[in-house]
Amino acid sequence: MTTLVPTSEEDPALSVVRFTSELSWSDAGPEVAEQQVSRLCVEAQECMVMNRWLDLTSLMLTSADIVFSNSKVSEKDLECTFTVICNLVTKSESPDEELEMAKLICSKIIQQPKDKPVLRLKILFNLYNLLDNAHCRFYVYMKALDLSMSSKLTQYVIPSCKKIDSFLKEWNLEVQDQRELFLNVANALKDSKNSEKDSFIFLTKYLATFSGEDAYKMGEAKDEAARIIIEFVKEPDMFQCCNFCFDVQMVGNENMCDLLDMPAVAQLEKDAKYALAYQLLKIFLTQRLDAYLEFQAANSALLKSYGITIGLVQFSHGCLVHEDCIAKMRMISLVDLASHESGRIPYTLIKDTLRIDDDEVELWVVKALTSKLIDCKMDQMNQVVLVSSCTERVFGQQQWQVLRTKLGTWRDQHFLSNVPKVIHPYWTLTPKIHVFQDNIANVINTIQANKITEDGSQAVQGLMIR
Repeated sequence: MTTLVPTSEEDPALSVVRFTSELSWSDAGPEVAEQQVSRLCVEAQECMVMNRWLDLTSLMLTSADIVFSNSKVSEKDLECTFTVICNLVTKSESPDEELEMAKLICSKIIQQPKDKPVLRLKILFNLYNLLDNAHCRFYVYMKALDLSMSSKLTQYVIPSCKKIDSFLKEWNLEVQDQRELFLNVANALKDSKNSEKDSFIFLTKYLATFSGEDAYKMGEAKDEAARIIIEFVKEPDMFQCCNFCFDVQMVGNENMCDLLDMPAVAQLEKDAKYALAYQLLKIFLTQRLDAYLEFQAANSALLKSYGITIGLVQFSHGCLVHEDCIAKMRMISLVDLASHESGRIPYTLIKDTLRIDDDEVELWVVKALTSKLIDCKMDQMNQVVLVSSCTERVFGQQQWQVLRTKLGTWRDQHFLSNVPKVIHPYWTLTPKIHVFQDNIANVINTIQANKITEDGSQAVQGLMIR
């Protein structure tokens, strides 16, 4: 955070008014300029004497455009000018006035997002750190997100996205504000390299906020529900659609859920526009390659209304390459075989299910192994794959019940040392769920309650949120 240090007897705010007004009236001639500068300085002094900080902020921002556009003003002087203006929010004793001052400053900063965008972001983050009011902070943060997206500089705000959980506890947002936040963060992360999965998680949290809403309100989420389906299908390394979904009624409370169980997504099943997308999700979560190929063939005419062709599957929310969909479905089908064939999968069954040649069978098994989807050994002599564990494709109430039953069985048989072998298939899904072998009853009762926490880190000096 920038610290304001007075370097002269004149108040810094009055110095800024004098500086900006001289720039504004520099072309009007010495006499006119001197008269106008004096008038503005007197007006600024009156505002300071009467503690009219909102009026003073408005007065100082009047010439802000000149400061940004004047080539004679260095970025250092520009930053200093706005540091003084932003510092005015610390003088206000009214939360409402503080918010109005923040709105005035933000509106001026975001007017031309492509002109010195990094500096504008820095000013917004400095303003954020000067604010005491939680709602004001949320407002400024959202403006910084918008500015970063419009100027294509999301890399500067992404580090702060990792601290959203702690921000939520501080901001104490209403549900509507939470939705706006989650969606904006998801959009900011979407086009950032290596942040696609984080974007998916925030989009899931956005959709989770609609649970319990009526059909009319939930209808607002249809476009984003279709978008998350396409994002899941499109992502080559995402084979599970389960995430810790945010409970909007209790900040910080998260529960396991699956997209198929999420009301905002489930509403698409009978939707005239997006039923096809929902059917596609169901195939990728519960069925095998042959179902996808039948779906693609049977709906080719209808799919063209979404811009889909054999080579390229184009929805309004994303682009699906048909060949990539086949490759992903082969991996998913292999996982499905591993979970339904009693631990022994004949090579011939893999070949037929994945629709591949004999010499490709082991290649696909190795791919599944390296992706940690299955844990197995290949018996080349007998031409079978011996599966010891595999990842669950979906993880809903049924899967929790199965896990609970298995844990209870191990507890009753006093085989606590083997508990990790039971839990292992679920570790890839929830890597930070803690299993306490010394008290298996606590494992059963608390495994759903533990949550994942992450410490965010800041990447850009000067764009730091405290």
